[in-house]
Amino acid sequence: MLKGRSFTRVAAWSREELETLLDLADELKAERTHRQELRVLPGRTIGLIFHKPSTRTRVAFEVGIAELGGMALFLPASELQLARGESYRDTAVVLSRFLSALMIRTFDQSEVEEFAEHATIPVINGLTDLAHPLQALADTMTLRERFGALGGLQLTYVGDGNNVCHSLMRIAGRFGMHFVAATPAGYEPDSAIVAAAATDAAETGGSVRITDDARDGVRGCHAVYTDVWTSMGQDDSSDRRRRDLAAFRVDAALLAEAADESVVLHCLPAHVGDEITSDVLYGPRCLAWEQAENRLHTQKALMALVIR
Repeated sequence: MLKGRSFTRVAAWSREELETLLDLADELKAERTHRQELRVLPGRTIGLIFHKPSTRTRVAFEVGIAELGGMALFLPASELQLARGESYRDTAVVLSRFLSALMIRTFDQSEVEEFAEHATIPVINGLTDLAHPLQALADTMTLRERFGALGGLQLTYVGDGNNVCHSLMRIAGRFGMHFVAATPAGYEPDSAIVAAAATDAAETGGSVRITDDARDGVRGCHAVYTDVWTSMGQDDSSDRRRRDLAAFRVDAALLAEAADESVVLHCLPAHVGDEITSDVLYGPRCLAWEQAENRLHTQKALMALVIR
């Protein structure tokens, strides 16, 4: 039973629960194509707390809850009493009296976890510096649409081992994919997350590997994934990051190392010329736009499953 459950990180849900969500997302996407209304959350309200800017997360939640019959309440953190020192605990307790669910997009993972601990409504992680589980849902949906089965696929993430890399790694392990993170020294993903993902993968027939050679990592893979080299809050180090990550740019030469049927994934926004070249981002093998659309369908499915 998923009603009332929070979604703070991929690892909080089992493979079966994640599969239930993806199956429902497929159904909701098909129904939307046929312009069928599925107003399963009438009168419900989701609050959206944002410490960071957002395009896909915010729009997908606002459109998604409206299509399900409810409404969204945009809550910039700077305009809440959080900005004046009110505790996460007190805010969570109060908002639970008003809302049906709460989404938080912030910096520190512990903030999301503390909200979830004290709230009596589902709390959803809209992004933290450690994890981006909503993006991983949309990515997995996109790969299922293209390849059918997920087990046995090689998914190679190239660049900075950041929050997107962490959540991708965890969901890949859940579904028996072979995940490779190709990152330069000093940009490796969190070692504890790597170990946990490797344990999952060993149980599902997948694997996890870290390499500092982009071509080695991409060789023969089914999907090449990249993200911005400088995440929100890291602007002061952008020049150094460009130098350090230059050999990890996804361009035509790197893509040539992948399997013939391979695709390119990017969570957006993209910095063209840095982590990805224009011809690849706007080329026929790139599914970034499908990923972006699938944020709507997976977030709708998540709300439909957890909101009472």
